[in-house]
Amino acid sequence: MSEKDCGHHEDEHRRKLHRRLLAALLEFLVVILFIILLVWLILRPTKPRFVLQDATVYAFNLSSPNSLTSNLQITLSSRNPNSRIGIYYDKLDVYATYRSQQITLPTLLPSTYQGHKDVTVWSPFLYGNAVPVAPYLADSLSQDQMAGTVLVQIKVYGRVRWKVGTFISGRYRLYVNCPAYIGFGSKSNGFAVGPAIKFQLVQGCSVDV
Repeated sequence: MSEKDCGHHEDEHRRKLHRRLLAALLEFLVVILFIILLVWLILRPTKPRFVLQDATVYAFNLSSPNSLTSNLQITLSSRNPNSRIGIYYDKLDVYATYRSQQITLPTLLPSTYQGHKDVTVWSPFLYGNAVPVAPYLADSLSQDQMAGTVLVQIKVYGRVRWKVGTFISGRYRLYVNCPAYIGFGSKSNGFAVGPAIKFQLVQGCSVDV
């Protein structure tokens, strides 16, 4: 057999070995993914449940030309409904919007781990100093205040990870939307807390993961 034939035979043997190794690696990955999927389906993870407990309004003033100053503190709770899955909350930002326009700066909530059936409570301050709003929004806000009720949406955006035993999943995006009805004038259902007005809401939130 010539040296050329020997070299060709060795190359062919090497390619077969590479293909077998690649096939074995793919089979291993498929088995691992199948096990993860099976565990996932058995445990059936449920997304966390958020409730907006209350909102304390220190300032909510519309001034010319079309600027809004908001200063409020909210109490937001989250419950992990899973009995076998823990939840890591990573980099959660909370802010307020009015008719889809953001009216406060985002406030960063502390990262935390939530065990099985645990409840976590946050009480962040939300600030928006002289935030420009569109003229039509300023008109709508004035009308809502005269009517006695303003609907403010408290929104949370961040990422979560699931923990099953020692396995921790990748990050999933978390979107939370909590409606907060703020009363004004004779329709206000809040009570004074020093210079502020506190509203007991206990309002469930929509959650998307």
